[in-house]
Amino acid sequence: MRRTNWRLVMTGVVMILLAFGFFILMAGMTGRSNDPAALMRTVGSVSGVVGGLGAVMAIVGLIGKRRRDAA
Repeated sequence: MRRTNWRLVMTGVVMILLAFGFFILMAGMTGRSNDPAALMRTVGSVSGVVGGLGAVMAIVGLIGKRRRDAA
């Protein structure tokens, strides 16, 4: 039986939400940018990395680690 690591899961979910929020916030700022395509390319890369890392953390936390039985 495996034990879920809820701290890791919650950290992953928060990172995914922050990446999504950062992408949406920066998408609103493209009108004031000199080069909106380059801005969104950079923002998309950063958001993708943070969101992907958060997803991996959440999945690893859900898989959990093996319990040590004191038998």
